[in-house]
Amino acid sequence: MPIINRIAEFHDDMVAWRRDIHAHPETAFEEVRTAKVVAEKLESFGIEVHRGLAKTGVVGVLKAGTGSRAIGLRADMDALDIEERNGFDYRSRHEGKMHACGHDGHTTMLLGAARHLAETRNFDGTVYFIFQPAEENVAGGRVMVEEGLFERFPVEGVYGLHNMPGTEVGQIVVRGGPMMASADMFELVIRGVGGHGAFPHKTTDPVVVAAEIVNAWQTIVSRVTDPLESAVVSVTQIHGGHATNVIPDTVTLSGTTRAFLPEIQDLIEERMRRIAEGISAAHGASCEFTYDRRYPPVINPERETELAAAAAARVVGPENVRDDVPPVMGAEDFAWMLKARPGNYAWLGNGKDGEVGGCAVHNPNYDFNDEILTIGASYWVELVQTVLAPAGG
Repeated sequence: MPIINRIAEFHDDMVAWRRDIHAHPETAFEEVRTAKVVAEKLESFGIEVHRGLAKTGVVGVLKAGTGSRAIGLRADMDALDIEERNGFDYRSRHEGKMHACGHDGHTTMLLGAARHLAETRNFDGTVYFIFQPAEENVAGGRVMVEEGLFERFPVEGVYGLHNMPGTEVGQIVVRGGPMMASADMFELVIRGVGGHGAFPHKTTDPVVVAAEIVNAWQTIVSRVTDPLESAVVSVTQIHGGHATNVIPDTVTLSGTTRAFLPEIQDLIEERMRRIAEGISAAHGASCEFTYDRRYPPVINPERETELAAAAAARVVGPENVRDDVPPVMGAEDFAWMLKARPGNYAWLGNGKDGEVGGCAVHNPNYDFNDEILTIGASYWVELVQTVLAPAGG
């Protein structure tokens, strides 16, 4: 595996950076220490640093040659609200918070690439190193875009990389088209007329209405959506009532929906609303439906995917660049950046099931596999040198 030799030489440095970040996890828009570490590292490499986008975001700017082309590389920095169960000495020092998704590793791999690119400058144009806060749940990527990320730092393409437990170390998944699903959140408040549980005929029972709606919503997947398309409607919370002998006035349903195509998102939202209002009205109840399009689907355009695959092949070999892995219904707010600029989002093997790095993300026993730090950093460097190849290079 042709890892860049210079990056391999400072692998131990990257391990130390990664484990320091792991020990000090910070969640959405609170990545103050992490942002400071990132900014100081970039400055020590001689890279221009900008701070403040999306509160704790950091963007490094590195120029070489005379070219006007530019590429963006993005890593997420935030942790999760999970109590870590690992016992190693760099486990989380912050109660109830841990790096359970590998963002500590993502940040470190991009820092490693930045160090090497600053030393060599074997490209022609500008590299923007984008360190994003708040990927988990609150779409910090959307905030960065809305606050002018690509107006201040114009790129022709933006690229993301995420570790993938269950995929063998030394493999990179690069595929065009849908990669990850949308993540929309909904809430439905059903308003009826409460009363004594012994006299239901004197009430308009929102619990019964809620039960019918939950079941009816599943027909959106089974009877409305094309069977060849993917859709998920999951009611994950039902709240209503306080006493066993009292029919409540209101019941609240909430949950998430997933899809790969924007038109399926439109279909799901419209049908959920229509079903909820229709069933509520049939029972003499009313309802209020809120639908929040939190994350769009991650859809990789073909041209940038080909560039990413070519760079990956130079690091892990063509036989280890996989396009046969199916997309997943999980979501990723890098999608907001892909809506604003073309690019690619790839997965980096973190270890097979049962091996080091094979533990699933969002798990209290998860840990990023330090063995892949040099692979990820080398991929970033090869990608920059592929997209911004010097004339005659």
